[in-house]
Amino acid sequence: MKFLRFAFVFLSIFCFGQNGFQIIDEKKTVIPFQLINNLIFITLNINGVDLTFLLDSGVNETILFSLENKEINFNDVEKIKFSGLGETKNIEGLKSENNIVKIGKNFKDFNHTVFIILDESINFSSHVGIPVHGIIGYEFFQNLPVEINFNSKKITVFKEEKNFTKKSKKFKEFPISIEGNKPYILAGVEMTNNRVDSKMLIDLGNSDAVWLFPKLIKDFVYNRPNIDDYLGQGFNGDIFGKRSRIHRLYIGDFTFEKPLTAMPDEYSIQHLKLVPDRKGSIGSDILKRFTVIFNYPQKKIYLKKNRNFNDPFLFNKSGLEIQHDGVTWERDLVKVETKKNTESSDEIRVYDAREGFQYNFILKPKYSVAGCRKDSPCYVAGIRKDDKILSINQRKVGDFTLQKINDLLKDEDGTTVHFEIERGGQVMKFSLVLQDPIPYRDTY
Repeated sequence: MKFLRFAFVFLSIFCFGQNGFQIIDEKKTVIPFQLINNLIFITLNINGVDLTFLLDSGVNETILFSLENKEINFNDVEKIKFSGLGETKNIEGLKSENNIVKIGKNFKDFNHTVFIILDESINFSSHVGIPVHGIIGYEFFQNLPVEINFNSKKITVFKEEKNFTKKSKKFKEFPISIEGNKPYILAGVEMTNNRVDSKMLIDLGNSDAVWLFPKLIKDFVYNRPNIDDYLGQGFNGDIFGKRSRIHRLYIGDFTFEKPLTAMPDEYSIQHLKLVPDRKGSIGSDILKRFTVIFNYPQKKIYLKKNRNFNDPFLFNKSGLEIQHDGVTWERDLVKVETKKNTESSDEIRVYDAREGFQYNFILKPKYSVAGCRKDSPCYVAGIRKDDKILSINQRKVGDFTLQKINDLLKDEDGTTVHFEIERGGQVMKFSLVLQDPIPYRDTY
């Protein structure tokens, strides 16, 4: 997965009078999260049912687009329409008010509004590798300071001012604006050798480093080399554009060398309502290099470098877009020291007649090719969309998480990756050589 970005604009729908999330009976709350492809996933309990949501500072409401096999009773429901990032428009949905939402042990909202997408095609679970039911945005950050520690994978929400003040002393403070319930910061964008201070959305729901909107930037010229690429999925369809690198990005005294940059085409943003003077977004491939504190009430953000700060900006060099394709039972013969029968939801043990051995039947993930960029290493090797992946580098594909596969495809230039795939019932083998198609080159 190269990119996940969902954004939308409601048509004539406004919400007032919500109290939002509050910490109950404690001075702070700590919320664990999963970090997958730079994106943060947390557990929301909605009306008594646990669901997995993307935490996204780039959306202004709570959106649910998948329940899978879960059932929830929603309160006070009405029909709505909304639009968003993509090439079509007019998506039907539902608005449900007065829901009880709990995050962690004591972070609760007793009057929460949820917007429900009825289009079943809008679901990015297959691109993440875990079930994802929705997105939560502004309400999570609205009332209290929120610290995100990407190294410990924990979020801390502060109730008392003195605890937050003590914590933030070692951070660098920056002003932000909250417009349309989203945070914006002034950052320096240096395409080649000229720095231009630009208004950028701080976007946790964007797995890329930087997004720029060429049509909104005077005399914009794409850096070379660049590639035409699929950038992700929005509420209204696929998003396309170009990818390249810029020379530098600046946030105050923090400098980022040659960050990867995505630039959506004009058709993908034609229905997106942008705030005045916005030039792009700063995504999680930048934010994950800090411990971050969002303070919406005081309109500030606090940043402190973490151990990831100097990591290079790595690109999927294969051209492959790989998706999770369900699960399957796999059988392994393993040696054991006992003969006690056990069963679980994801593992069944059957004992062999040979002393000390058993078959483990374990649910393992399946993967397939969602796309292969034209003229990329995967395309030259012969891999095509809808191919089912059986093994990678002689290891069963079920032994990989989707994150591990994506990390493997960002390895050094010249690395050979071997694939065994199934196409039309036939097993085929391919080898591709990784090559960065967009290395930054000085042009001045």
